[in-house]
Amino acid sequence: MKVTVVGAGAVGAACADNIARKELAHEVVLLDIKEGTAEGKSIDMMQTATLLGFDTKITGSTNDYSKTAGSTVAVITSGIPRKPGMTREELIGINASIVKGVAENLLKYSPDVILIVVSNPMDTMTYLSLKSLGLPKNRIIGMGGTLDSARFKYYLSQALNCSPSDLSALVIGGHGDTTMIPLTRLATLNSLPVSNLLSEEKLKEVAAATMVGGATLTNLIGTSAWFAPGAAVAALVESIIRDEKKVFTCSVSLEGEYGQSDICLGVPVVVGKDGWESIIDFKLNEEEQAAFNKSAEAVRNMNNVLATLA
Repeated sequence: MKVTVVGAGAVGAACADNIARKELAHEVVLLDIKEGTAEGKSIDMMQTATLLGFDTKITGSTNDYSKTAGSTVAVITSGIPRKPGMTREELIGINASIVKGVAENLLKYSPDVILIVVSNPMDTMTYLSLKSLGLPKNRIIGMGGTLDSARFKYYLSQALNCSPSDLSALVIGGHGDTTMIPLTRLATLNSLPVSNLLSEEKLKEVAAATMVGGATLTNLIGTSAWFAPGAAVAALVESIIRDEKKVFTCSVSLEGEYGQSDICLGVPVVVGKDGWESIIDFKLNEEEQAAFNKSAEAVRNMNNVLATLA
């Protein structure tokens, strides 16, 4: 079993490290366009193997996609962050070209691969992959909601002074500060609704903190987070490789589910050996559905930029 991670930056390296430590594959291939980066980080990680007790082989390569041949899962973290003065259209244009090229190269050597898209804007890059590659929809997964849900559980655990592992809570919608929707009504602590334990005002505070969770970390450390995003990707990879049938929020192709079509957006899905296998209907109330529709409109506006690209 082989897993490829394209992009050896902080998120890609954290992802590869998590996959290796859990021994989810016999080999993890880490690829990057920058000479020596993937090789160096792979060697560094391999030198922890005897200390951490894993046997997964980690191979680094500078842009040699032949080394990815036979991958079961491939993770795409490639792309650039939005820089000061850069328009949304410019970011989408640059990253669309990068993500499309990476995906096409991966498919040359692993035609049956399941793709996990991390590159931003994530929902739009997932939609681009769906529309441009001709793959079955279940083999294209956007990671964002998995990370957002982990952050939601963290903020809930802080408010409740409880273990995050005892919480069940999901974020749906787009992967963005203004488009994600923490489902506070449905969040539970060992089956007990958290609304029984926290005031409406406190739940709104938790939801607001969740929505700016990524920006909060960027402000604190001066760059995007990497530990939690890497762990979120690894959790998806694990559910695929081990056919765990776990439920995660992922950006996937909607064809009428949740009242939306021709879009990739974060919804609860079952993840197993075939990729995402089914969408779970959480029966949103009127307010939640309205928020979801608003999120879809914002993501669709970003997707429309793709049509303007040469």
